[in-house]
Amino acid sequence: MPSVNTTSIREELASAEEQLDALVSAGKVSDESRVLINTLLMMLKLLVSVFLEKNTRKNSNNSSLPSSQTSRDRSSKKTRSRSGNHENKADRGAFDPTRTVENTTVVPVNSCGHCGASLQSVEPSAHERRTLIDLVFEKQVAHTDAEIKQCPSCSKESKGEFAAHLAGPLQYGAGIKAYIIDLLVRQMVSLNRVQDHLMSLIGRQISEAVMLKYLLQLHHALEAWEIDAIDQLLQSSVMHADETGLNVEKKNYWIHVCSAGDITLKRLHEKRGAAALDEINIIPRYGGVIVHDCWATYFKYDRTTDALCGSHLLRELEFIIDSNGY
Repeated sequence: MPSVNTTSIREELASAEEQLDALVSAGKVSDESRVLINTLLMMLKLLVSVFLEKNTRKNSNNSSLPSSQTSRDRSSKKTRSRSGNHENKADRGAFDPTRTVENTTVVPVNSCGHCGASLQSVEPSAHERRTLIDLVFEKQVAHTDAEIKQCPSCSKESKGEFAAHLAGPLQYGAGIKAYIIDLLVRQMVSLNRVQDHLMSLIGRQISEAVMLKYLLQLHHALEAWEIDAIDQLLQSSVMHADETGLNVEKKNYWIHVCSAGDITLKRLHEKRGAAALDEINIIPRYGGVIVHDCWATYFKYDRTTDALCGSHLLRELEFIIDSNGY
């Protein structure tokens, strides 16, 4: 395809406008002709802009296209701190599943390293600290033995009652359950890899059915929280909405996200459009300000006031810069 010198085209259009203004000022162009020529010049400008936009490649910086569908963006690479100071406990939120065992060892100075004089009775003026951080995985095994006694009166046996969480001969604790859920849901690790990982940690292979049962138990446990979260979202003055694709059994589904404050609710649906939003039934009932990425479906709901995401607006403006050279 032959290239077009867009700068030259714009310069020619600007020059034509200047010439037209000069002719109008000299009284050599009638009002009717001036209106007609200005209309033609405006149409030419629009055609140039459309041509440039159609020939400008969109990416995650100048459009709503996700980075996974565009070429690699090196400008968004995360940088690591050279000091070695990574996220601390406060950055991880309120829930911290780790237990920190911290101790301090003092290295004494008993004699002067220069003249050999005794320093045992001298108080230290300062300390120099060096720190070692390590991980030691600890498997806790708690046995519960229920007594079995034979009654001397009737010769029948009676057994102590186990706690409700000990439903069978072998149970896994809340720590293992939480770890499995974290690997499957947040880290998105496959079931068989979680099995292998746990085998290396506790020496037991937990079946896929048991791990999926833990997810189902969490689902039921969060039912009350979900109802309360929806109520809080509907009462919030501003709510953010978005959607993103997810592959489910080789089919493209959509995760619909509604968030406000520290509440984030995600719903999975096979559709992306209004049918999904209507079935989820959060946005249709919402009456506040909804912040979104200018996707047309969100404008369908009359009860909401629309606010456009600043990041997406900046991308659109970046596309205008890229395509038109402004």
